[in-house]
Amino acid sequence: MQRALKPRTPDLFWADAYITDEVEQATRRAQNALLALQHPEGYWWGELEANVTITAEYIMLHHFLGLDEPDKITRMANYILDQQLENGGWSIYYGDGGDLSTSVEAYLGLKLAGYSGAEPALQRARKFIHSRGGALQSRVFTRIFLALFGQLSWQGIPTMPVEFVLLPLWTGLSIYELSSWSRATVVPLSVVMAKQPVRPLPPEKWVRELFLPGEDPIGGHRVQLKKNGFSLENLFVFIDKVLKVYQGRAYPPLRQWAFRQAERWIIDHQEATGDWGGIQPAMLNSILALHCLGYGKEHDAIKRGLAALQFFTLADGDRLWLQSCISPVWDAALSVRALTASGLNGTHPAVAKACRWLLSKQIFQRGDWSVKNPYLPSGGWAFEFDNNWYPDIDDSAVVLMALAEGLPDHQKHRTALNRGIGWCLGMQSRNGGFAAFDTDNTKEWLNQIPFADLKALIDPPTEDVTARVLEMMGLCGYTADHAIAQKALAFLKDSQQPDGCWYGRWGVNYIYGTWSVLCGLKSIGEDMSSPYIQRAVTWLKAHQNQDGGWGETCDSYKNPKLRGRGPSTASQTAWALLGLLAAGEGHSQAVADGIRYLVRTQNPDGRWEEPYFTGTGFPKHFMIRYHLYRDYFPLMALGNYLKARGRSLDD
Repeated sequence: MQRALKPRTPDLFWADAYITDEVEQATRRAQNALLALQHPEGYWWGELEANVTITAEYIMLHHFLGLDEPDKITRMANYILDQQLENGGWSIYYGDGGDLSTSVEAYLGLKLAGYSGAEPALQRARKFIHSRGGALQSRVFTRIFLALFGQLSWQGIPTMPVEFVLLPLWTGLSIYELSSWSRATVVPLSVVMAKQPVRPLPPEKWVRELFLPGEDPIGGHRVQLKKNGFSLENLFVFIDKVLKVYQGRAYPPLRQWAFRQAERWIIDHQEATGDWGGIQPAMLNSILALHCLGYGKEHDAIKRGLAALQFFTLADGDRLWLQSCISPVWDAALSVRALTASGLNGTHPAVAKACRWLLSKQIFQRGDWSVKNPYLPSGGWAFEFDNNWYPDIDDSAVVLMALAEGLPDHQKHRTALNRGIGWCLGMQSRNGGFAAFDTDNTKEWLNQIPFADLKALIDPPTEDVTARVLEMMGLCGYTADHAIAQKALAFLKDSQQPDGCWYGRWGVNYIYGTWSVLCGLKSIGEDMSSPYIQRAVTWLKAHQNQDGGWGETCDSYKNPKLRGRGPSTASQTAWALLGLLAAGEGHSQAVADGIRYLVRTQNPDGRWEEPYFTGTGFPKHFMIRYHLYRDYFPLMALGNYLKARGRSLDD
């Protein structure tokens, strides 16, 4: 059981002489290590590690399209096998003990790659899958892939009719009520689900052995009522049964119109580089949809889509794997902020080059966000190299802060900065908060439809993104009496947890949320001695580990009682320190112990080890390990600590 650090007399180890020596040395090592990771073009780009479903689905796409790349398939299978746990399963984050759906997809991918069910690795996997309830208990997306290869019936897949794309905005049920990531995936997937294609497998590649004895994945696979009696979920199950009847008797002219509209939407939303939405699900399902609509492998849209997926791959020796997304803009902006926090400024060549690169990535195209904001001028930034349809508020706010801190001549770029600030502020939702990609994307009931078993169909405002906008506003000269800031502050006060912390949507979890909010409140000019802020400070101190660091398990999304609890990590320790420093705790024992943890655990090369996943895709279901979080966040914390103690590397 985790215990808070006991109050004690300040250690002489932390005299000023130590601060100016050991901390400065650690900061310099971290600074040099981060500078060495910069790409010649000016950006930083670290791996986004997720789970093996991304690579397994890539194998499935190759098999479904009939792509002849045996060496590539072998190397992907090697990667999947390398990630298998001792208990036979595959995880969604480090230390989770294995996940059913992930393991089913890994197993299917290996069978498609030519592995026999008699292989010891597959025998262990089969045992694990059976222990978790069998393949019929897997998530909707997993069962869609099983249906694509005839391993279970399409009749058991919850329906998303392709006609959904025809609904206008005024109905309140259009595709623009879905989150951007859902929209970019559901539109093409609805085509696939309407076509219900099956790529038959030879018996040796079947995975029927993953179902429990007595289960009928063909004749008995149906959407089932929940055991909670009359509920919104069961109402939607009934509606799904009605849609199944329509699915088999669809009015041909209406369905063909829907196919044409979906096809046009998919083609229009493809980037020049071949990407869709900057995420693997949208890219993979768009290729599948176009294939189902008759596009051949040599069609330009398919070829560019496959090239975009290839760009997302990483390789190491005989292993090759696919990332779910890539994060150069996010990594570059946070790296600039870490470097400027540690004493560099816009005159440094690395910072100047990064700022120029970030300026070049500003988006002036009108994306999906403009459907609900038709009069808002564009000007945001996306997460990836190319994602013009989906700039996001979080990235844009962080980029603007990086430019504000790193640009030597703000006036020269005033127009670009003002466009970016204006776009961010114009994306505020009615409740005062800011979401990731859209405004007022808040219809929670959509997450009750059978298709939405990941509970991620919407993009409501969140504490962390809202706080980031406030922090950006403060750095750009706004004050707390601004109307937008007032609404955002009210949102954050209303969303504070009873024990003083804040939820983190895009990072794990309450430590991430609390750090984000404290930095936002400090920047916008809130009184950091306010009782509600001090409750957050008390919460952070109470959740410090005995080793001086902080950590939080991904399980806190499932069990809030675990909030703020877990093995110490470099990134989460840095977040806690940054939050405490923002609250004026630079001379506290908690901060001193946290800094000592970072100094003590730093490697000689200036980096930190961090096997834990501290990033979030979909809470509970899809976690991310950002490989550069262990670099720029600790550097940011060390730099801010030196500033709080009146020191800098130049002193």
